[in-house]
Amino acid sequence: MTGDSFDYVVVGAGSAGSVVAGRLAEAGNGTVCVIEAGGRDWHPAIHVPAAVVYALGNPRLDWMFRTAPGPGIAGRSILQSRGKVFGGSGAINGHICTRGHRTDFDGWAALGNPGWSYAEVLPYFKRSESRIGSGEDTYRGRSGPFTITDIDAPDPLCEAFMDAAAGNGISRAQDYNGAVQEGIAYVQRSIRNGRRVSPARAFVLPAVRRGAVDLRLNARVTRLHLDGKRVTGVTYLRDGREHTVHARREVILSAGAIGSPHILQLSGIGAPDGLKQAGIDVKHPLPGVGGNLQDHFAARIVLRIKGARTVNERVRGLPLLREVADYVFRRKGALTLTPTLLYCFAKSDPALPRGDIQVSFTPASYPGGVWSGLDRFPGATMACWQQRPESRGHVRALSSDPFASPEVQPNYLVAEADQRAIVAAMRLARSIAASAPFAQYVAKEDWPGAAAASDGDLLDHARQNGNTTYHVMGTCRMGPADDHASVVDHRLQVHGLTGLRVADTSIIPEMPAANTNVPALMIGERAADFSLGREPLPPADV
Repeated sequence: MTGDSFDYVVVGAGSAGSVVAGRLAEAGNGTVCVIEAGGRDWHPAIHVPAAVVYALGNPRLDWMFRTAPGPGIAGRSILQSRGKVFGGSGAINGHICTRGHRTDFDGWAALGNPGWSYAEVLPYFKRSESRIGSGEDTYRGRSGPFTITDIDAPDPLCEAFMDAAAGNGISRAQDYNGAVQEGIAYVQRSIRNGRRVSPARAFVLPAVRRGAVDLRLNARVTRLHLDGKRVTGVTYLRDGREHTVHARREVILSAGAIGSPHILQLSGIGAPDGLKQAGIDVKHPLPGVGGNLQDHFAARIVLRIKGARTVNERVRGLPLLREVADYVFRRKGALTLTPTLLYCFAKSDPALPRGDIQVSFTPASYPGGVWSGLDRFPGATMACWQQRPESRGHVRALSSDPFASPEVQPNYLVAEADQRAIVAAMRLARSIAASAPFAQYVAKEDWPGAAAASDGDLLDHARQNGNTTYHVMGTCRMGPADDHASVVDHRLQVHGLTGLRVADTSIIPEMPAANTNVPALMIGERAADFSLGREPLPPADV
């Protein structure tokens, strides 16, 4: 066993961990070690935007967790992809950049988390990003490491879909990451010059090249070291050998919404009964570890298209050769597209104070509605979900073996409110598709089809065929010490321990109306400032 020491040890080079490590290195007042279970990010499926469909389910890049059979989804077990590579899930996600609704963060603060209101987190969103495109500077950053761009050129089917949405009372959003989220718009994306912008490459790699970060890849952390109630380091396995790294100041756990609670549990930190059942000695009882799991669950509707070209035809046969050439020589074309092109943030009831449902649209379709190979007919897909699901699940270690996957149980569609919302979202999607001018392009609804007419039929389609959007979060919930479901305080320190913070989407107490990547960057920015003892950035005047 070998052992060495650093001031800061960051576990995980995903989105949040990359920001933490990069900012700590930038400060220059302590040594930084980053330990990442995955390998190098050289696979082309990471960097070519449209190729992300070949990264998901690839065991070289994906942990390929499976959910426990879900009572709300007809007993199915589904793939829950998580990045197993330098960059984590930020290296294999769908490139989409959304922050959430301003009231989401005000809600976090109201739960007993001072410093997390929208006005207080907005400066951290801005600090991380370099926005190329529309948006008021009050809300958008222009000089951060993480580039966010718009689609290169409008798509005719997308334009028709947005015009049809207007006929349903949904206007075009000027900047859904700005003052107003509601509306429909092309997605903002982490793509620049036709290639993925990975948080690891944006924040960590420059520091590694400067010699400011010691990066250890293919190194799987198996447990944290506790000296009484202080975390002093970690043990990891690489090439079959066990190694120990000591942290003079802090360990920052950024292994993700599945990995972080699992590592805590393997270290004896968690609900005592669950740890004992898994054969793990209890070192620090903390019942909230692994609870509060949340995820967006989507039902997809597939349309057969007439009178317009879709991505399905553009990337097959001779047209694919043209697209490859366009990408190689100009970094343009279908291979630069995200798997989803439009986001629609809407209300299931006009009387609601904020949107509660979401519909996405893309001029492409996949067998079974899951990102994979494309259908062989001209197709388009609408995905429908509730923005803030009420169903809650868990991540639970089943064994003391660090290589045994934990139980991941999201409990999709268990809450009745989630069932009503997903049906409302599907109704909205169908209404838009049936409205001019988009309706002229619809040959028929291929899946689930016109026979699925009642609310019960649509809910059954969601139960039988719906899938994750890969937005898991909440399993190390942030909250005050008297909230016994919480794991970390508002400074992301684990309750009852010193020398340990958690910094990733596991700390999110309630789900925002957002994908996870950009909120993870903001969390990483905040965690770095906490670790450095800095005063918070001044709140925005918004």
